[in-house]
Amino acid sequence: MTNNSIAQPLEQAKSIAEKTVYSILFTISLSHLLNDMLQSLIPSIYPLVKTKYNLSFSDIGLITLTYQLTASLLQPFVGMYTDKKPKPYSLSIGMGFTLLGLMCLAVASGFYWLLLSVGLIGIGSSIFHPESSRVAHLASGGKRGLAQSIFQLGGNAGSALGPLLAALIIVRFGQGSVMWFSLFALLAIIILAYIGNWYKGAIIPKTKVEKVQVEKHPFSARRVSISLGILIVLIFSKYFYLASMTSYYTFYLIDKFHLSVQSSQIHLFIFLGAVAAGTMAGGPLGDRFGRKYIIWISILGVAPFTMMLPYANLYWTTILSMIIGLIISSAFSAILVYAQELMPGKVGMIAGLFFGFAFGMGGLGSAVLGKLADSTSINYVFHVCAYLPLIGILTAFLPNLEVKRKKIA
Repeated sequence: MTNNSIAQPLEQAKSIAEKTVYSILFTISLSHLLNDMLQSLIPSIYPLVKTKYNLSFSDIGLITLTYQLTASLLQPFVGMYTDKKPKPYSLSIGMGFTLLGLMCLAVASGFYWLLLSVGLIGIGSSIFHPESSRVAHLASGGKRGLAQSIFQLGGNAGSALGPLLAALIIVRFGQGSVMWFSLFALLAIIILAYIGNWYKGAIIPKTKVEKVQVEKHPFSARRVSISLGILIVLIFSKYFYLASMTSYYTFYLIDKFHLSVQSSQIHLFIFLGAVAAGTMAGGPLGDRFGRKYIIWISILGVAPFTMMLPYANLYWTTILSMIIGLIISSAFSAILVYAQELMPGKVGMIAGLFFGFAFGMGGLGSAVLGKLADSTSINYVFHVCAYLPLIGILTAFLPNLEVKRKKIA
């Protein structure tokens, strides 16, 4: 075989891999919207099921923990497996678990049925996120921060839509109306089958290019391990705080300002809408200015606002929640791409690890904070959580990847 016969396919593969496929990015973002919208129905119906089944805050925390654990523990293993053996149609299979979970949630008649339902939805999520993140990586054309931001935008938008739809439909028509949302799961299965077809065709050329392009990492294994540990601690601070907002913000507003369930859901929608709006900033800014600085601003920079929130009136609570959502939402895309650059060639494993750890911290946070709310008060929970973003100071110990690479070049 001549050199030309080898070079030509590689050049063709390189051209495919370096092209940013926006149609796929926005389609996978849409599927992420549908997936996370369906997931966000779980905390959105907490006030309803708490009253209907006489649940405690600890029970609510256990429901969230069950979902988050099933959505987190499998993700790194899915990612590690698909790094070696990509499975293009596993995305549709994962959404099938979500569909089954929604159907069970609609007819659940007690606490343990609720646990089973959210567990199935969690399994669907654990399959979806590592592989869909890989699709975004494949379609990025080198603009990894932008690709992850577009991907995350869909998820955050879906998380914001869930409470709004729950307020308009589930709170009004009851638990059985969850069944209608299974139609969105069916739509997502169709979309993900289309993505699977593209994914199947993109795997071979992208893999060829990556084998040629992946360079030896400039950092020692010890430095990489320490950096990954810092990133995981930052994920802990971010998602423990977000757990207080997604699971208990509605209860906080009802308790402190005596809002109705529907009104509190609208305020949760405003917060999650701000999260969705801020998501797009982190990735592109990280591509341009360096991901370390975006991580720093996103986590440590939000601390003054979280510390003001427990002392604000309703008007300023709404404003501060929007500011917090806008700032803190830019962290995850930057953290994920930073970690993938620390460990090149491990896209699925890193995506699974960080998505999984994020969900796990959200679940653990909900359980711990629920227990704390039962023994103290919802207000006290928000006073304690206000200090979590100060952990962002650890960002100072992360290496600047861009500077290091310039020195080596």
